Amino acid sequence: MFRIMGEFAEGFESMGAIDAPAITIFGSARTSPADKHYKDAVILAEKVADAGWAVITGGGPGIMEAANKGAYEAGGLSAGLNVDLPHEQESNPYLNYALHFKYFFVRKVMLVKYSRGFICMPGGFGSMDELFEALTLVQTNRIAPFPIVLYGSAFWGGLVEWMRDAMLSHGNIDAADLDAFVVLDDPDEVITYLKKNMLPI
Repeated sequence: MFRIMGEFAEGFESMGAIDAPAITIFGSARTSPADKHYKDAVILAEKVADAGWAVITGGGPGIMEAANKGAYEAGGLSAGLNVDLPHEQESNPYLNYALHFKYFFVRKVMLVKYSRGFICMPGGFGSMDELFEALTLVQTNRIAPFPIVLYGSAFWGGLVEWMRDAMLSHGNIDAADLDAFVVLDDPDEVITYLKKNMLPI
């Protein structure tokens, strides 16, 4: 219990020092620097930094590294919220703020509390967990409906189609729930969408 309390206290203190609106970028830890999605994440994060926003990631390799790299090299604020895992998850070197967590749920609280929008790049189970956590919190009015972008229609299209064909058709979600996110393929369109839909502080 005291470890959990300590992680919350350290997280609130450290993240509270970030004095810019922040965008969280999710994505796979396994994505190679040669991959198109890695390169796109660098470009997206550069544009996020140029817009005056901080970038938050899970702090690890792959897409997370790409996003932190883009923000860091563009002169923006780059934060990484790492979690202890038996493999894959070492902090990347492109961080102005680096935090380490034992508990996933504490880390997810920090990702949501200090973000004004999410960009969800292609990823695995962890990325899906983070995406559906955000969608659930918006759906249940636990957080304000901040913009959620799924980047890459080739990757996300099948999931969105399944949501419509299975979830919606069976009455498990409402049609309005599908408006909680947008699928985009162009970094400039992502920035335009975020600017239009970010809520005031």
